[in-house]
Amino acid sequence: MKKPQAAVRSRLRKQASRQEGSEKRVLSSSQVKPSTAAGLAKRQEAAWQASVSSYHLFRDTAEVMAFRENLLNWYDREKRDLPWRRLAEGEVDLDRRAYAVWVSEVMLQQTQVATVIDYYTRWMQKWPTLQDLAGASLEEVNQLWAGLGYYSRGRRLQQGARKVVEELGGHVPHTAETLQRLLPGVGRYTAGAIASIAFGQATGVVDGNVIRVLCRVRAIGADSSSTLVSQHLWGLAQQLVDPARPGDFNQAAMELGALVCTPQHPHCSQCPVRSLCRAYQKVERGKLLASQSLPGSPDVEECASSTELCQLCAHPTEPWDQTLGVTNFPRKASRKPPREECSAICVLEQPRALGGPQILLVQRPSSGLLAGLWEFPSVTAEASGRCQREALLQELQSWAGPLPASHLQHLGQVVHTFSHIKLTYQVYGLALEGQTPVTIVPPGARWLTREEFHTAAISTAMKKVFRVYEGQQPGICKGSKRSQVSTPSSRKKPSPGQQLLDSFFRPLIPTDSSNLNSMAQ
Repeated sequence: MKKPQAAVRSRLRKQASRQEGSEKRVLSSSQVKPSTAAGLAKRQEAAWQASVSSYHLFRDTAEVMAFRENLLNWYDREKRDLPWRRLAEGEVDLDRRAYAVWVSEVMLQQTQVATVIDYYTRWMQKWPTLQDLAGASLEEVNQLWAGLGYYSRGRRLQQGARKVVEELGGHVPHTAETLQRLLPGVGRYTAGAIASIAFGQATGVVDGNVIRVLCRVRAIGADSSSTLVSQHLWGLAQQLVDPARPGDFNQAAMELGALVCTPQHPHCSQCPVRSLCRAYQKVERGKLLASQSLPGSPDVEECASSTELCQLCAHPTEPWDQTLGVTNFPRKASRKPPREECSAICVLEQPRALGGPQILLVQRPSSGLLAGLWEFPSVTAEASGRCQREALLQELQSWAGPLPASHLQHLGQVVHTFSHIKLTYQVYGLALEGQTPVTIVPPGARWLTREEFHTAAISTAMKKVFRVYEGQQPGICKGSKRSQVSTPSSRKKPSPGQQLLDSFFRPLIPTDSSNLNSMAQ
């Protein structure tokens, strides 16, 4: 039997009153002698809260309690069964629990859950403890991380594990502040997630899913990436987090954003907090006004401040679009387009090598893009085809010695977008037929069989390049929206006039087996 709504609200207010009194007692005892910096920060926060319209806040403690209860009840029913949750819930040792959460949170950054599950399972099987990870080589870490993207995450995760083992006695810091301060690669969000889920610290977290939920619930239309709005969102997250179940609450907020309050097609009818959602209320009011042809309605709260003055409302030049519904929030900030770069890259193969065909890989520098990963020899390229070939041949010779320049063939191109770079690979191939196999290479290079190549620490882009070489994947690569592959056969045939120009400017390639020295002279 359902309880009357009045009784529920009364019970929530009583709970809120008890909690508010408890929080005040804790606050007063912990701030007997506040530092000047802490006092200043609190005064600034109070001034900021006072300047913000209540439309964008949770002023009523009973409302906060209702939000917590509704969200956690929904989470208990609907949460997904994920391997990192099972590990964290069943692990008694706090350091191992923190490690399980830490690995999952790092992997989930900018990566979908479905992709992470397999990587996480294999990672935890290979390195079940911090000590195991600390003892691994960077090569092993890169090899397992290959294909997951944002490769610096794996490297920093291992650096953090080594710091815990070597400098912190094998114990993970318990608070968000110390996690962020002491561990490399652990930012504010990751620190809060570990502290709340593994150690039960009542600290809020803000990720992309939480940003979307909070911006809709409190109708925050200003740029969510701005410092001012970001601070406000973190304040809301801290206000809402349930002190009794902080880890579950933070996961519930993220789960809500992932499953219900989605970017494009939110399922508002399934949302446990829609009765508290400003965006949903605005949509429903619009429907009511449209159905009754009414000019306005005073029954639904709006921001009391002028939109020209309120720093949390959308700019007046970005008015509410009724057709978008709740997806009016959050507003998307304009993104800076990735810079474009070009590289000439070559798959150098020895088909008759002892033990089977082998291909040459070289290791990237230990810092920067794709640090420490293996790739085919490459050079930064310009538009000129002749200069591109000569530079690439010089690079190949530096690793493998004299080569038959006439065998170098252009096969196609791969366009791959990293987080901030759009890189076009001009793909070449060179097979050393009829030559004595090369067995000695300088440090930083190695010959691998095709089977070894597919399990090596290489990026997804290199796998695309190799597909062009194999000739098995013309056109656009399936399974990736971020990589495009084209081959000469897949490109449109040039016009007769263009063919004449191409033949005039085509680089002169010797027909004999001259090596790179003759080309470079």
